[in-house]
Amino acid sequence: MAQFRQLMHEADGEIVEEWKWMGTPTWSHDGVVAVATPLKEKLKLTFARGAHLPDPEKVFNNGLGGKEWRAVDVVESDELDAKALKNLIREAVSFNRSELARRSPSKRQPGAPRKSTSPRTDRKSTKRR
Repeated sequence: MAQFRQLMHEADGEIVEEWKWMGTPTWSHDGVVAVATPLKEKLKLTFARGAHLPDPEKVFNNGLGGKEWRAVDVVESDELDAKALKNLIREAVSFNRSELARRSPSKRQPGAPRKSTSPRTDRKSTKRR
């Protein structure tokens, strides 16, 4: 777990580590990046949007058929590929940022008039002078 924590912060200096959902270690940057689940026989690092991430080094070894998440299961005797895992973390942050940008309303140009969505835009002002 300590190695995962270190890699998260090395991969993204702005990542936020929190304890959510009754003590689950969670890392976020513009959305959830990954959740750690310590189990008796292994440690599971689940990437919330892992199915959308490129994984050329084949780091993911669990949840490969899912439509949203992917996981890295590690037992104590495993050697972590730190470089590949950091690349995956960076990809997850990049994906979160692109999704955030895609969902946010487009920014209007400074000084551009706002378009009204009110059906009463053609009415004259009712203000008395």
